[in-house]
Amino acid sequence: MAEKKYILGMDIGTTSVKVCVFDPETKDIVAKQSKDTAANIPSDQGIEGNKQDVPKIVSAVHYCVSRLPRDILRHVIKIGVCGQMHGVVLWKNGAWEKIEKDGVINRFEAIRENMSALYTWQDVRCKPDFLDSLPEPDSHLKCYSGYGCATLLWMLKYKPEKLKNFNCSATVQDFVVSMLCDLESPIMSDQNAASWGYFNTEKNEWNIDILNNLDFPVKLLPSVRKSGVIAGCLNSSWNGIPEGTPVGVAMGDLQCSILATLETRNDAVLNISTSAQLAFVVDGISDVGCKTVEHLPYFNNTYLLVAASLNGGNVLATFVKMLQQWMLEFGCPVPQSKLWEKLIALGLEAPAATTLKISPLLLGERHSPTARAYVENIDLSNIQLGHVFRSLCDSLIENIHFMMPKEILRDGNIKRIVGNGSGLSRNKVLQRAVEHYYSLPLEFTCGGDAAKGAAIAVINSQ
Repeated sequence: MAEKKYILGMDIGTTSVKVCVFDPETKDIVAKQSKDTAANIPSDQGIEGNKQDVPKIVSAVHYCVSRLPRDILRHVIKIGVCGQMHGVVLWKNGAWEKIEKDGVINRFEAIRENMSALYTWQDVRCKPDFLDSLPEPDSHLKCYSGYGCATLLWMLKYKPEKLKNFNCSATVQDFVVSMLCDLESPIMSDQNAASWGYFNTEKNEWNIDILNNLDFPVKLLPSVRKSGVIAGCLNSSWNGIPEGTPVGVAMGDLQCSILATLETRNDAVLNISTSAQLAFVVDGISDVGCKTVEHLPYFNNTYLLVAASLNGGNVLATFVKMLQQWMLEFGCPVPQSKLWEKLIALGLEAPAATTLKISPLLLGERHSPTARAYVENIDLSNIQLGHVFRSLCDSLIENIHFMMPKEILRDGNIKRIVGNGSGLSRNKVLQRAVEHYYSLPLEFTCGGDAAKGAAIAVINSQ
């Protein structure tokens, strides 16, 4: 019998790390693990900053991989990695070390003193007036707050001494690949580079001239390769995975999630987890008559047409947390699981024709950063909890529909929407709203896992 060959897939997300071992022959996941990173740390920018502790994220990676069966890991022949896009971490030499036990490399650790925090995609320190002061990128993609280049340009203006301490920058998933392969400088995929801003996807290069004119430290920018290629090889054996195992260049979590989900080109994918995205595959960049959608690099020189909202499961989670806190202040502690269960039941019973209107833009949107949430048209008939929850769920889908109207899906020959993400799969009130606004069937498949997509993406990599 031929020896088994597996691929390890890793997804380094905003709130958790997920790993899986994928069998490319049977297309099955043979083992998986996940762990919340609990990596958020306070920012000197208050609520406008959003930072995470990279050593905690690396620790969660080790936790997950070390709990996969060793007899499976020794058959891993490739490693695919993806993660949260847009964010930036800076580091210098000595940013990681290998921990040995009994002469065997036990784990990798990130060294906090030799690196910055991860400034995530949720960081809003770059105000509209600052962004307006920056030159237009030579790209079909804009640069928003929370994007790597915008964050670095903000630092260049307000904290220039910070940039002088480091010689590398990349996303956190690129850092992990650099650590595993012991790379002197990071290698970034076109997917992650596009998520930073000031990157031309058609030329596959940074806007070096524009950035040089701003005195931007371009030496910090990683070299860029196409998604799906190999970045390097595992520098030492790791939890049974052989030394020399090829590691793919880190990719975007959205692209990998969609790669694992899409069954045909007539599918669109709606992902609702922390945030929300509706996307489908197109051959190239074209004007669809809508400024709230973007073309993001996908695989094999195709693009994803995406409506990417900052407001998704995070808005509903904030609402639930608010209710929980209110009840606690009355001396009635209720677990969040009970609140979710009750809210969904009440939301399903609430009438469709409620007059209550909610704007769910708790975090604004990239195209409208100063927008905020509000409630209007409150009267005595619509203040029941079920009405409020249904209106909130409806408003989230209505917002996505505003960003990508159903006509765009119709013109793209989309026949169904495939649901993805726990925020959607567990919430029938949201599901009902999707079918109402888009007049298309919403279905769930067994795909959808970004870690699985990362593994699939490197199957044929060189």
